[in-house]
Amino acid sequence: MDARIRNKIKKSCVYANRTRLVAGYFNRNHFCNIIHSAIRAGQVHATMAQWNDYHHEDEDVDGEEGDESGVDYKSTGRDSLVFLVDASKEMFIKGEDGEPSPFDMTMQCVRSVYTSKIISSDKDLVALVFYGTEQSKNPRNSFKHVYIYHDLDSPGARRVQDVDGLRGEKGAHVAAETMGSGYTNLGEALWCCSNLYSDIKLRLSHKRLMIFTCRDMPHGGDSEHDRQARTKASDLKETGVVIDLMHLMKPGGFDVSLFFCDVVSPPEDEAELGLQMEPCGKLEDLQKRVRAKEMKKRSVARLNLCLGEGMNMAVGVYITALQAKKPNAIKLYRDNNEPVRTKTRLYHTQTGSLLLPSDTKKAQVYAGRQIVMEKDEVDVIKKFSDPGLELIGFKPMERLKLHHHLRSAVFIYPEEEMVTGSACVFTALLRRCSERNVFALCKYTRIRNSPPRFLALVPQREEVDEGQAQIAAPGFHGIFLPYADDIRTLDTPQLPTASNAQVDKMKEIVHKLRFKYRSDAFENPVLQQHYRNLEALALDLMAPEHIEDHTMPNVNMMDQRLGSLAQEFRDLVYPADYNPEGKTAPKRKPAEAAGGAEKKPKVEMSEDELRGHVQKGTLGKLTVPVLKDACKQFGVKVTGTKKQELIDALTAQLTK
Repeated sequence: MDARIRNKIKKSCVYANRTRLVAGYFNRNHFCNIIHSAIRAGQVHATMAQWNDYHHEDEDVDGEEGDESGVDYKSTGRDSLVFLVDASKEMFIKGEDGEPSPFDMTMQCVRSVYTSKIISSDKDLVALVFYGTEQSKNPRNSFKHVYIYHDLDSPGARRVQDVDGLRGEKGAHVAAETMGSGYTNLGEALWCCSNLYSDIKLRLSHKRLMIFTCRDMPHGGDSEHDRQARTKASDLKETGVVIDLMHLMKPGGFDVSLFFCDVVSPPEDEAELGLQMEPCGKLEDLQKRVRAKEMKKRSVARLNLCLGEGMNMAVGVYITALQAKKPNAIKLYRDNNEPVRTKTRLYHTQTGSLLLPSDTKKAQVYAGRQIVMEKDEVDVIKKFSDPGLELIGFKPMERLKLHHHLRSAVFIYPEEEMVTGSACVFTALLRRCSERNVFALCKYTRIRNSPPRFLALVPQREEVDEGQAQIAAPGFHGIFLPYADDIRTLDTPQLPTASNAQVDKMKEIVHKLRFKYRSDAFENPVLQQHYRNLEALALDLMAPEHIEDHTMPNVNMMDQRLGSLAQEFRDLVYPADYNPEGKTAPKRKPAEAAGGAEKKPKVEMSEDELRGHVQKGTLGKLTVPVLKDACKQFGVKVTGTKKQELIDALTAQLTK
């Protein structure tokens, strides 16, 4: 290894040895051994490319902890997705035991993607194109047997209704009358989809095309048409379009190697699933594959992980879990129902002239004195450190406790395209941390103005199933650690201790009520009801779809499992005359006068008293109800109900 890099690593060890961690000091030799072993194991070359921190110059907002919604992703622009659906007669044949046809399964899957796009990313573009149709519908009808059902545009309620019209037996009949089934030329269909992308003037960050079919030889063995389709698919892939195959079950099996293996795009990275050999026989399997392919994996930040002075590698930060929230309300203009865009302008209070950003300053009061600061000074105060990850040291895994997890973790993965050699160093470091059962402690700054946090990088090795499909990706889980100020000692109240019999009885109850918990089995009922209501309004439904609240306990099943255990535990803990349902809310005392609560009598004031208040300027001491009664008493007309408006009206009336 180059002596220059070795010296830099040793310098970083000296620096790290001087850094005091929250839980104590770490061993410098331990740090050196891990780094040296990682570099030897990874066979790192002596030179590494220099790379600047990835951040945006216009990021002036403070980074809120846990808020990743406003992050600029790795790929800017809109995602686009084109559904290219086979409309041949084979697609409309129902499966065994009354299972839906491949066409019906495809339409249900398309509808699911449309609705999810409306909720999660309504700015993305989606299109629906049929090939192998009898009718043709495309610009100038230049492509025969290709029917563009939806152009490449944002999804909406109208499009969901159109897809609903193609579902079920009635939808199959509508599709047969509208499009029909005819000659197949997949090459022209791919050419038509290419024109859809070229007609879009917006910036597209990710372009994907999904082919739904149950025929492994769409041209029936015609080598010329197969060659044209492969050529056009190659042209599409060169322009950045990712082609995926969502093949469905057909009698005799679906052989991908006959034609589609040369059409489908290879996996974009190691973490992405490639071409699946087995076809989809159920709707659930098809939806899982579409969900896995439709969204582009995006990093919330690309930063440099500094192992020491001058020793950097590039990593991407990915969100593993994000809280689902209701979207913010949008103000609409009442004339055209368009979103209202607000603009803020600052004007001089005396001259009324427009103020530029350079004309404004910020101030803060300290000790009764106003401290005025320039914008550049405020930016310097906000900035604590440059964005990035800085390695501090290593700790054994047993030092990481459960209560150290403050929020959902982030996932750290190397970015080879930014710094050559990052994947090699990252893999070596991951392997050594996993073998020695340690985690790396780093200082993490996401954007320029965000506060730094401590991250515990917990290693995760790659896991694959029996079919060599990846279950867990290799990388580090970034656990957010608390500061010393975040941990406090609570004075627990002294409560009576339970007896052994009570503890044993409760153990029996817990054992009876145990079940296997899965987070994906429980949906937020408030969010689900919110989106069902929106869907009913957008699609003009009579009533929203009913949702089942899985968060409510199943009382009947709990009673069946417990039997007499609940009563036995109650007899052990509570007295014999205890009735948990016997407590009622205290009743209000009945009013003395009939008809409800006693009302306060009205206070009427004479004209002389009011004139006296006007002369003394004490009308403001009277309450709003008294002022309203006075206005009604003397016939004073007021335009509003605010206190000052009542005072002004009475003053004008009594000073005439």
